[in-house]
Amino acid sequence: MPCPHLPEGLPEGFDATDPDLLRDRVPFPEFARLRQTAPVWWCPQPAGVTGFEDGGYWAVTRHADVKYVSTHPELFSSNENTAVIRFNEHISRDQIEVQKLIMLNMDPPEHTRVRQIVQRGFTPRAIRNLETALRDRAHAIVAEAKRGADADGTFDFVTRVAVELPLQAIAELIGVPQEDRSRIFDWSNKMVAYDDPEYAITEEIGAEAAMELIGYSMNMAAARKECPAADIVSRLVAAEGQGNLSSDEFGFFVLLLAVAGNETTRNAISHGMHAFLTHPDQWELFKRERPATAAEEIVRWATPVVSFQRTATQDTEIGGQKIAKGDRVGLFYSSANNDPEVFTDPERFDITRDPNPHLGFGGGGPHFCLGKSLAIKEIELIFNAIADALPDLTLAGEPRRLRAAWLNGVKELRVRTTASA
Repeated sequence: MPCPHLPEGLPEGFDATDPDLLRDRVPFPEFARLRQTAPVWWCPQPAGVTGFEDGGYWAVTRHADVKYVSTHPELFSSNENTAVIRFNEHISRDQIEVQKLIMLNMDPPEHTRVRQIVQRGFTPRAIRNLETALRDRAHAIVAEAKRGADADGTFDFVTRVAVELPLQAIAELIGVPQEDRSRIFDWSNKMVAYDDPEYAITEEIGAEAAMELIGYSMNMAAARKECPAADIVSRLVAAEGQGNLSSDEFGFFVLLLAVAGNETTRNAISHGMHAFLTHPDQWELFKRERPATAAEEIVRWATPVVSFQRTATQDTEIGGQKIAKGDRVGLFYSSANNDPEVFTDPERFDITRDPNPHLGFGGGGPHFCLGKSLAIKEIELIFNAIADALPDLTLAGEPRRLRAAWLNGVKELRVRTTASA
């Protein structure tokens, strides 16, 4: 274990995976200090609080270093300790091991095999085929939120708008009946909210929700194997010749979609709305010009996944810092996406920013987000619908953040519409 050294300017006990910290804010000042003074820094952790008993991890905060680790899977494994950098203190190692069945936590060549199968559902043609339906759904979601506002014109943007389109997109993509979408939403919430006491979700409840979602998906896969239909599920599980997913692999794929495709896009939309309403010049610009660069800037600004991790497969180096085999390495995308070496005025929300080489969809390499094009399309569609139907939306309260170790989550954002909107 390296000897811990606290860089100047960091508070004692600082750990950017502390859910109490992320409940309040993303630690941008501390990230800036680390990039300047200790870009690859050993963060010590006490035993018994994270699910790992290795004393801590290396915090990687510069854009270039996050990209380096991401694009060298032969040196940095997602499978060894999974990509989740911090679990609840009650999790067992056996429970961590089960999560290795999720594509996010696989390494090549197994990851390559599974990804080649599931990417059939994310081709440009597949996304184009969804676009008309999702555009209609986006306008319907915003119209319903407007109609359902409270007497004072306020409503919760997260539950009434941000959650709906990602959820409906997943349902549309894999053929989940729309009447079941609330079940997917409930299961995904329980899987990621175990660190937030407001939800009273234990690790056990989260695990039960995961198993219920997997079981639901496996039943769907079995039905398509028995009777194929013209949908993505059939293409993934009933394909012949060039490989297909087993029913349990499909179950874990849907579990990944429920978090990676639902929670992350939901939070990008929530943060994006807050950014627009606190930067009215950008909201006016968007309403007037609808720049194609806006969605990418929303993702950079939001960076819904603060961090993932890898584990060193051999003794190596990152940015000149020696890393021992078996050490965990934290990839802090929120820091990388605010690196002034890459972004001019990174603290400025600029929907015309171009180029915008953010790492909000990962740092490249085998785990680059499979659903990026779908997420960008959802963000574009929902903000176009909001600009059309609710152009005079204003803030009615500060966002309430989710207590979580690696998600930049918003659980409530009160907004107000007007009679003229």
